Amino acid sequence: MNDVAATDKGSVRGGGSGRVGGAVRSVGRALHLPVTGAARGIRRVTHAHGAGESGLGKLIELHAVNGAGDVMITVALASTVFFSVPTDEARGRVALYLAITMAPFTVLAPVIGPLLDRLPHGRRAAMAGAMLARALLALIISGAVANGSLELYPAALGVLVASKAYGVVRSAVVPRLLPPAFSLVKANSRVTLAGLLATGVAAPIGAGLHALGDPWPLYGAFVIFAAGTFLSFSLPRKVDSAKGEDVALLAADEQHLHGERRKQQARRPGLRTVGPAVTHALAANAALRCLSGFLIFFLAFLLREHPLTGESAAVSLGIVGVAAGAGNALGTAVGAWLKSKAPEIIIVTVVAVALGTAVVAAIFFGAFLVACLAAVAGFAQALAKLSLDALIQRDVPEQVRTSAFARSETLLQMAWVFGGAVGIVMPLNGTLGLAVAAVFVAAGWLSTLRGLLASARHGGRTRARVA
Repeated sequence: MNDVAATDKGSVRGGGSGRVGGAVRSVGRALHLPVTGAARGIRRVTHAHGAGESGLGKLIELHAVNGAGDVMITVALASTVFFSVPTDEARGRVALYLAITMAPFTVLAPVIGPLLDRLPHGRRAAMAGAMLARALLALIISGAVANGSLELYPAALGVLVASKAYGVVRSAVVPRLLPPAFSLVKANSRVTLAGLLATGVAAPIGAGLHALGDPWPLYGAFVIFAAGTFLSFSLPRKVDSAKGEDVALLAADEQHLHGERRKQQARRPGLRTVGPAVTHALAANAALRCLSGFLIFFLAFLLREHPLTGESAAVSLGIVGVAAGAGNALGTAVGAWLKSKAPEIIIVTVVAVALGTAVVAAIFFGAFLVACLAAVAGFAQALAKLSLDALIQRDVPEQVRTSAFARSETLLQMAWVFGGAVGIVMPLNGTLGLAVAAVFVAAGWLSTLRGLLASARHGGRTRARVA
C-alpha cells in the first residue's frame, strides 16, 4: 500500500512538473512567435520572385540594415549639432560641420569609385569593411558627444566616406544578382524601398534611444552595423566576380582624350560614348539632388525659427520629413510599375512637376505647400534616379555599366552637398528660399529638356561601339 501511495504521489508530482514545463514552453513560444513570424514574413517578401535564388534578397536585407544604422547616426548628430543650441549658433555649428565633413568629402568622393574599381574581387569584404568602419566610428562619436570633443567632426566625415563606399559597391553588386525576370530598375526599386522602410522603422527607435541619453542612438548604430558586417559575407560569391567589366569615364569621348589615352579608350567605352541621354539624365538628377540638399538644410533652420502654423518646431520638421519620406517611397514604388515606359519622358515630367510645385510654393508660401514641395521633391528624386538607372542599363555597355553607376552616384552626392551649402547661408525668408529652389530645378530642367526629348523620340537606340 505504501509503495502504491508513493508511486501515486510521484506521478502527481511528475504530472505537475510536466504541466509547468509545458506552460513555460507555451509562454516561450508565444513570446518567440512574433519575432520568428516577423522574420519569416520579411524573408518571404525579400526573397520573392526569384530574389532568394539569385541572392538579391540578401542584398535587400543588407541594405535595410544599412538604412537603419545610418538613421541612428543621423538622429544622434541632428540632436547634437542642430537641436542642442539656439538657431543662430546652430547655423554656425552646421556650417562648421559642413566645412569639416562635407567639403573634404567632395574631394574624396570622386576618388572612392576609382579606388573600388581596383578591388572588383573583394566587394563583399569592401561592404563589410564599410559596415565595420561605421560601427567603430559610431562608438567614437558617442564618446565625442558625451564630452563635447572635436573628434565628432572627423569621425562624421569617416561615416560619410564609409557610407558612400558602401553605396558605390552596392550599385556595382546589383547587376550581378538580378533574378531572370527582373530588370535593373525593378531590382534597384526593391533595394531602395527596403532601405526606406528600415529607415522609417528605425527613426522612432533612434528617437526613443535618444530620450535615454545622447550616446544611445550611437550604441544602437554600433550593434546594427556590426550585424551588417557579418551579413555582408552572406552575399553570394558571384558578387566578387568582375568578369567582363571595365572602367567607365564620364569624359571619355575623343575630344577629351589625347595620345595613348585616346588609343586605350577607343576600346573602353565611357558614358559620353553612348549618346546624350545618360548625361542629360544625370544633369537633371543633379538638379533634383541639389534641390533635396537645399530643402533639407534651409527648411531645417526656417521651420525651427518660424514653425508651421499652430505647430512646434519639432512637429513642423517632423511633418516635412514624413512628407519627404512618403514621397520618396511612393516614387520608388511607382518606378517599378513604370519600368517599361520611356525613362527620358519620366525624368522630364517629374522635374517639370517639381519645378511647378516649387514656383507655386514660393509664390503662395504656406504650411501646406511646404509639405507638398517636400513630398514632390522626394517623389521626383526617387523616380528620376530609377529612370537614370534604366538609361544606364539601356545605353551603357555591360563592360562598363557597374562603373558607370559608381561615377553617377558620386556626382549626385556632390550636387546634394552644393545644395545643402546654399541652404545654410540663405536668409530665413520662405518665399526667397523656395524661389532659389525653383531656380535650381529650372536650370536642370531647361538645360536637359531638349536633349532628353530628342533621345526619347529616337527610341534611345544610340549604342557605343565596342571594339
